[in-house]
Amino acid sequence: MDFLAEVFNNVVLISAILGWFIAQVLKTIIHLIINKKFVAERMVGSGGMPSSHSATVCALATATGMKYGGGSFEFAIAVIFAIIVMYDAMGVRRETGIQARVLNEMMEMFTKMGKEMTVEDKLKEFVGHTPLQVLAGAVLGIIIAAVIGNIF
Repeated sequence: MDFLAEVFNNVVLISAILGWFIAQVLKTIIHLIINKKFVAERMVGSGGMPSSHSATVCALATATGMKYGGGSFEFAIAVIFAIIVMYDAMGVRRETGIQARVLNEMMEMFTKMGKEMTVEDKLKEFVGHTPLQVLAGAVLGIIIAAVIGNIF
């Protein structure tokens, strides 16, 4: 029973999980408002505003810094991890989404031209983030960790 109590009192873990969850809920609501259509996949899918990856790792880094201090190795690891995740979200994963969009458009063109395509599903286009989406997620994660840190 002590293990579960420790898990539920782990401010760093709770902050990171809430960062992800709140970002996913906001992403779903924003998508609903903009597109006038509820898409359940937005609750677990990647891409979109705000970045749940950024919210998660920034909540993790902020809570770690608050708990262990800015000079700790734990904080250093969390910050470097956050930087890598956010850089990847804006770089490689964003480019992957752009390429998926182009390939989906090409498959549509070929299908209209009468060419049979063997691909059953369209490629996922929501995989990366714009810098604004990453920034919004980062700010959200920092705020969540600060609030949780003051509650616990």
